Amino acid sequence: MKKQLTMADIAKIAGVGKSTVSRYFNGGYVKDETKEKIRVVIEEYNYKPNTFAQSLKAKETKIIGVVVPCLDSTVTSRVLMSLDEELRTAGYTMLIMNTAHDHNLEIENIENLQRLRVDAIILSAISMTDELKKVIGSVDVPLLVLEQEYENGVSIINNDYSAGYTMGKYVADKGHKNVLVVSVNEKDIAVGVKRRSGILDALKESNVDIVDVLESNFSHHKTYDCAKEYFKDGIGNIDAVICSTDKQAVAVMKVIEELGLSIPKDVSICGFGGYETSRLLKPRLTTIKFDSEKLGKIATETILKMIKKEEVEKLQSVDAKFIEGESVSDIN
Repeated sequence: MKKQLTMADIAKIAGVGKSTVSRYFNGGYVKDETKEKIRVVIEEYNYKPNTFAQSLKAKETKIIGVVVPCLDSTVTSRVLMSLDEELRTAGYTMLIMNTAHDHNLEIENIENLQRLRVDAIILSAISMTDELKKVIGSVDVPLLVLEQEYENGVSIINNDYSAGYTMGKYVADKGHKNVLVVSVNEKDIAVGVKRRSGILDALKESNVDIVDVLESNFSHHKTYDCAKEYFKDGIGNIDAVICSTDKQAVAVMKVIEELGLSIPKDVSICGFGGYETSRLLKPRLTTIKFDSEKLGKIATETILKMIKKEEVEKLQSVDAKFIEGESVSDIN
């Protein structure tokens, strides 16, 4: 097997300058006689140029960096699949950076993508901290924020307040008067503030007697531990649990089942996400599904306009679909 040459090796073997070889690959002017010398060397050694390295030297890389909080989320996966399909169709390559819900890594990834000279960045933000806003403000390529509202830039969000209100109203209309809301930290404006506010406002307007809030995070393990502690003496008067995500709902369902109780006979449970696995649960989970595919499509259309310096809406939102399962009982 012949060794893989570098451009400098090709220049030496062909007896030309390295800059000439560079012009050859970048479509610049090279004499026909010189082109033939270079072509012969390339074919003999089966040289394959590093297209990624080449793109970094070009004015346009045709690469869009995508920063996400995790890779094991069904919703994130749906968004990424949609983005990949839409961007590929438009002639762009997606470079994914995972932050693992680490704020420092999130900032580091944004800075690394800028150093790689990507054409634009799509950020699915963990939460809009002051430090993150400062970094976003310093980025000199188009940057689009997903799933968190960024007042000083361009963002696309899920209509979390409306979704939360829909679920809160549904549970109240089913006659539930003692409700536990499992949420996340208020640093997450989308879920910890807007989705939670929608739920609480609907319950309050429906005159629900008792509402308690249990704060967890997005992980199954953390929510399981929080629910285990909360229900250590039984469920008391709680007759319904509204979880901020389906993953949280699954964790709470496990705790309830370990207490020897039945869902929804003893307590009702619902969530947000609309995962495929939610339909496989027994009972099937009542949930709300955000249109992740549409989010990816709108995000692609928006970032391409931003790259072309065309005018875009500062804030766009994606609605959700209510999916009635079997996990919420009617106790009217």
